Amino acid sequence: MQLFRKSRRKELDELFDDFYNEADYTSNNLEFLVDLVAHFRPEKIDKEKPVSIQPLLDYLNEHAVRRYAMAVYLRNVFKNRKFTSILTDSGIIRDAYFLREVRERLASKILPEQPEPDTLQFLLNQVFYKQNDFEWIQEIALPEINELIVLLDLSTIYDAEEASQHSPVTEIISGISLLIQRISGRALEQDVLIMVPEYENVESPFELFEKKLDIIVSKIVQQRHFSVSATDPDFQDLIQLLQGCHQIINTAFDNSAKFGISIRVNQSLLRIRQQLFRIEALLPLLATDSKEDQRDNSIYLAIRLIKYNCRKNNIRRLMLDSTQTIAYEVTQHTAKTGEHYITESKKEYRHMLLTAMGGGLIVGFLCLFKVVLSKAEVSDFGHALLYSLNYAFGFIVIYLLGFTLATKQPAMTAAAIVKSIENRLSDSVHDTDRHRSFAILFSHLFRSQFIAFVGNVFVAFPVAMLLIWLLQGMAGFHIVDEAKSEHLMTDLNPIASWAILHAAIAGVFLFLAGIISGSISNKIKHKKIYNRVKEHPVLKISLGKENAKRFAEWIEAKWAGVASNFWFGVFLGSTASIGIFLGLNLDIRHITFAAGNMALGLFGGHFEIGWYPVVMGIIGIGIIGFVNFIVSFALSLWLALRSRDIPISELKYLFLSVWVYFRQKPLAFFLPLKNS
Repeated sequence: MQLFRKSRRKELDELFDDFYNEADYTSNNLEFLVDLVAHFRPEKIDKEKPVSIQPLLDYLNEHAVRRYAMAVYLRNVFKNRKFTSILTDSGIIRDAYFLREVRERLASKILPEQPEPDTLQFLLNQVFYKQNDFEWIQEIALPEINELIVLLDLSTIYDAEEASQHSPVTEIISGISLLIQRISGRALEQDVLIMVPEYENVESPFELFEKKLDIIVSKIVQQRHFSVSATDPDFQDLIQLLQGCHQIINTAFDNSAKFGISIRVNQSLLRIRQQLFRIEALLPLLATDSKEDQRDNSIYLAIRLIKYNCRKNNIRRLMLDSTQTIAYEVTQHTAKTGEHYITESKKEYRHMLLTAMGGGLIVGFLCLFKVVLSKAEVSDFGHALLYSLNYAFGFIVIYLLGFTLATKQPAMTAAAIVKSIENRLSDSVHDTDRHRSFAILFSHLFRSQFIAFVGNVFVAFPVAMLLIWLLQGMAGFHIVDEAKSEHLMTDLNPIASWAILHAAIAGVFLFLAGIISGSISNKIKHKKIYNRVKEHPVLKISLGKENAKRFAEWIEAKWAGVASNFWFGVFLGSTASIGIFLGLNLDIRHITFAAGNMALGLFGGHFEIGWYPVVMGIIGIGIIGFVNFIVSFALSLWLALRSRDIPISELKYLFLSVWVYFRQKPLAFFLPLKNS
């Protein structure tokens, strides 16, 4: 450790030797500052072992001449550097179009924008160029930073002698003024106003904030230290008005459950929220009551500027912020739908079995249609189109008839479960009770899936068998020959084929279908499609008022499900053709279709294919169903948790409670027992 300290001290000596002997410390060359920051920059950030600048303080205490040289150098480097653009733009969404914003940030990451050399942003880009630099900077002990300021006799941001001189405080005021003006303009746009009808006849708090800010500014310029007291009544009013501005945006986001929300409106509201948070961070800098306040505020501003500049192109944060509200609305719809797929009573359990048998009946036909369509002499695109239409219209029929397709529900039920967790969190239910409630709800979901599997598989298999026997009898030739039979049976073997991967791909598509359903439902709500259809003059004349109303109700209730089932069919039908085009082994496996295909494979092989393929096919069907379920459920659970800001760490305790409950009542995961 002693050798390490000597080595670090030697590096610091060499750094200052080069600076003092070779560089003109009265210039604003950034090379020394870049090297000095690099000297203290840690290889790995450890918050338990923060960076210490004590070696620098010791060195400056020992070398008075070099301390003076460094003080002169820093004053020249930072003199009159403008930073308003960092306050108003860095890290704040610039565009209402999400993809364009992502594209611009990605481009700036690869080839960073370079502002004018006389700006503070240029300096920060050169010195603190790593995205996580602010993390170790903000962990440096405040007493060490204060000691450095005293040693170098550095000015605070309030030390300009006259109000007419350039002062950092004027930059802060300009930044706040520009931000509130931008907010006022954006908040008056129609797509934002419709989200807050409660404030239609209320004076805009944004305009009131602007007026009050003008009063504060007029007071500040009259003060020698360029600030007002934190207890100033006008300053306190300004803070209260800012809270009112926040309340409008919070109300707009809350109203998304009532009116729906588009990505563009979400981005506009998010931009306003970010700008309000930025103003909230800057307002305290306008108020000081002591020299200590002035120094602390100066340090606070420096760290904030570094943070804003380092995170200006943060794509991960953008993705999280931009998608949370949309994800919430999407999962809110799927949660409402998912509640119908969780059985609790014996009556609901029997109903699930019957609807699943209906789904199995339709799938039996779809399996046969796909085999017949595979005989068509068309291109790979032609097969993709035919298969997609076969799946899509089949799924739509299942949906409209009220039947159930196994594994289609997890994407919906995951959101319903998370909604239940959220409600219990808000009710402050004890952790043990909340986790046990989750375990019970999960057991209801699992047995609902189990009986849906049973209903689908045990009907799809005999229906497909019967249909192929009838069709082959009428056609007079083998529709499923021995080669096709072997192919169908091999595809079910989890060892001899990629069945597990293909089942996972189907699980992803099940998840995407749930997202599509929720997104379309949200759009129908936001665009007021019900009223548009109901009051459409042509529809009212041609269909009549009552029929137009019923059609509007059907669109509102069913269209999201129809569209999501259509796209689910397109995903399943086109995957294999896309795989052929890309040269990849891509395909899908779904438990119900796997059962139907097994029936076709056995029939095509004249029931003489041996016991091993049959056993492996049965095992494969079970594994395919489990993978379909677990992948779609896991993805949907992750999205639902993220949308409600519930920590992922909660899952550990939730699934531990499921295991404990399973050991206590294993049959409750398969049958509707009393008190389970």
